[in-house]
Amino acid sequence: MPRLAFAGPMCDKRTMQDFSEYEGNPDFVLSLARGLTVVEAFAGRPDGATVADLANATGLSRAAVRRLLITLETLGYATHAGPVYRLSTRVLRLGFSFLSSYSLATLASPLLEELSSSLHESCSLSVLEGDEILYVARSAAKRVMSVGLSLGSRLPAYCTSMGRVLLAALPDEELDAYLKRVALKTHTPRTIVNRAALGAEIRRVRRQKFSIVDEELELGLRALAVPIVTRTGRTVAAMNTGVHASRVSRKELMDRFLPALQRSAALLGQSLG
Repeated sequence: MPRLAFAGPMCDKRTMQDFSEYEGNPDFVLSLARGLTVVEAFAGRPDGATVADLANATGLSRAAVRRLLITLETLGYATHAGPVYRLSTRVLRLGFSFLSSYSLATLASPLLEELSSSLHESCSLSVLEGDEILYVARSAAKRVMSVGLSLGSRLPAYCTSMGRVLLAALPDEELDAYLKRVALKTHTPRTIVNRAALGAEIRRVRRQKFSIVDEELELGLRALAVPIVTRTGRTVAAMNTGVHASRVSRKELMDRFLPALQRSAALLGQSLG
């Protein structure tokens, strides 16, 4: 299968103009925002980055980036060898702090483990963040994608099963705004890149309360997702499983996998307020 271009977590390029709306707000710490922007800019750079790389990615000056990197290094969040900087493992503490305090991920983990063991396939949980899905829990049984997925990984919402489930839960005006702004990229010959067709598919997902994405993100990958709906009726996440299209048919997904996913999703949803 072809390797996807987004092999690691993706982050949007954020320039200083993005912070202009906060000018004059005495409670907004601009230096912290800049530091977090630099940390995010390391995404997808397994070999590290130079000051120039990060300045170009963030829109910050090289001098500002250099000061922020020195601060991160002093605090133990970054290291450098020559001109190349890398994040240190201490950064993982930030993610673990989130996960350990995030009841959704904590509650989902044993359910995903049980579901994955039953289906003999990888199962995941994600939330919608911007125009992407963010993986917050995962039980990996087999690797069916060329891209490696882990907690914190991001994928486009429009061509993923969990993404379509989460987009289907948006109010009409928010969904319409998303469909107007999103950049639709052809990942495979099956990817839906027509906005009207994509909108119709998402609304179909809304009616049927599940989504099957058949080789749209990657050839050979077939995925099924269902929403996580709380007792108050809010869709807060999506749960899915991904399979090899040559091994599991759409009919088997519907007959065997869908009921199992729905049961696990219902259990998780009932445990949430």
